[in-house]
Amino acid sequence: MERFVYPFSAIVGQDKMKLALILNAIHPAIGGVLIRGEKGTGKSTAVRALARLLPELAVVADCPYRCDPDAPEALCSDCQDRVAGGEALPRGRRRMRVVELPINASEDRVVGAIDIEAAIKSGERRFEPGVLAEANRNILYVDEVNLLDDHLVDVLLDAAAMGVNVVEREGISIWHPARFILVGTMNPEEGDLRPQLLDRFGLTVDVEGIKDIGQRVQIVERREEWESDPASFSQRFADQDAEIGTRIAEAIVRFPHVVMPAGILRALAELNVSLQVDGHRADLVGRKASQALAAYRGVPEVGVPEVNEVADMVLAHRVKAGGRRELGSVTQSLPSASRASRSS
Repeated sequence: MERFVYPFSAIVGQDKMKLALILNAIHPAIGGVLIRGEKGTGKSTAVRALARLLPELAVVADCPYRCDPDAPEALCSDCQDRVAGGEALPRGRRRMRVVELPINASEDRVVGAIDIEAAIKSGERRFEPGVLAEANRNILYVDEVNLLDDHLVDVLLDAAAMGVNVVEREGISIWHPARFILVGTMNPEEGDLRPQLLDRFGLTVDVEGIKDIGQRVQIVERREEWESDPASFSQRFADQDAEIGTRIAEAIVRFPHVVMPAGILRALAELNVSLQVDGHRADLVGRKASQALAAYRGVPEVGVPEVNEVADMVLAHRVKAGGRRELGSVTQSLPSASRASRSS
């Protein structure tokens, strides 16, 4: 029996949240997205719907980490050894899926466990993969991430940034690829993340219940249609979902060729300095996110509209209280960047 997932294009409103998810699907190196807001605003629905839109992946058919056979530099150690031995890796194709991290997960459940007893007795390196292994080349969804132990959040963010999970126990070290789209959700009323952890999420989106009466009615009507006949409801939005999926697939290919003009990059740096943003992560994420948006829109280079569109997602969790202004107004200084880019 086919399991239907609520269509991405049928989600009413929440455009910023949907865009942040799409940008990370195009370029996971953006660093994931943290969605902050009350329950019942479509966060988990949007994540599961996104997974159904993404293009199928080429995988090593019998690899537990679903390595990419076309990316030798990202193969796990076992696949590397097989290639070095002259073996042709068996190929397959699969769709990305959503891997959920239980809120009460232990560190071993997250990173994986090394069988120390087997290593001591027989010298074998036995490894029981954890959630990070399962999440490789998938979407890792962490609900109520603010309630996780800070150390585990750190581990997740390290793996997301490095694309590798390293497990070390009693002098034994094992690693495997861990490249995934990280999506965390939280209700700020239940506690916040430390600023150091907040900063390491690429994008942040704040969501709340929709106040527009017409949209609220539409949400209820669509949900009732979905529950009564998910097959026909899904078919109704199939073309719109397919169009979004095609745009994402094309943007993934187009992304490396999108130009970031020097003037735009300079204006982005000036904006971050004016807002007293620490470090350089906002500059890096701002560049990647605006390039991903340009790729999604099918334009060859980043312009002011793309930077303006992603600015609040990049900066909302990084602006200090003392330097906080309305993010919608601070980007008004950016149009000078377009002149600078033409003259550079």
